[in-house]
Amino acid sequence: MAESAGSVMLARSAMNRAAAEGQRPAGRSVRGARRISAALAGLAASTRHELLTFDDPVASASRAIPEPFLELAAACMRAAAERAGEVRRIVPRHALPRLEDGPRIPGRARFADAIPFKLIVVDRTVAAVPLDLELLYNGLLLIRDPVVVQALVRAHQACWAAAEELVRLPPPRPAGGPAGGPPELLRPVLEALVSGLTDEAAAARLGMSARTYSRRVGELMAALGTTSRFRAGVEAARRGWL
Repeated sequence: MAESAGSVMLARSAMNRAAAEGQRPAGRSVRGARRISAALAGLAASTRHELLTFDDPVASASRAIPEPFLELAAACMRAAAERAGEVRRIVPRHALPRLEDGPRIPGRARFADAIPFKLIVVDRTVAAVPLDLELLYNGLLLIRDPVVVQALVRAHQACWAAAEELVRLPPPRPAGGPAGGPPELLRPVLEALVSGLTDEAAAARLGMSARTYSRRVGELMAALGTTSRFRAGVEAARRGWL
């Protein structure tokens, strides 16, 4: 446990040091439900090899967080876990009943008496930490500084070594989800939709008129069985389209 605590202190020190250096900021802060949702969707879509997390699934139970946001965040984490070849998730002991009753996330999980902060690390190249260290909904810091990311990986490794193993969860499903992915014509539209761009900016990026982009978004939502753009992101993540 001493090694685990020391690694956590190292990670926090690295974040503080990087934040204090004007030429190497610790990361980019993201605030607002729409932008946070886009950041989580981006993390899920970029996952290829490994997903490491400190996760407390009951932390938001007593907070006034919109259910669609919670659904999207959970769907993004499931999508990322299904893409990754290695998943290591550490949860606090008090969250065990929620894990047993809730939807299963592929990969391995261990439990500890407590977690130092919520954390997502994708492929050891990018990390996400809540600005308040507890709830992603209140804002997050996207970290790409390799020194800080490595410090966070080491903190996770030390905590993992000291944590207790849970029963192995089901293996991940093949990437692409049950429906195999969106129609090829609509994939760029989906990526633009979850990126948080305005319609005008998305249309310009894709080289089409705003009217055409709006029509394609409608086609995408119809394919996903929803009339809400936010719900479209949730459903796309649930299906593994991201």
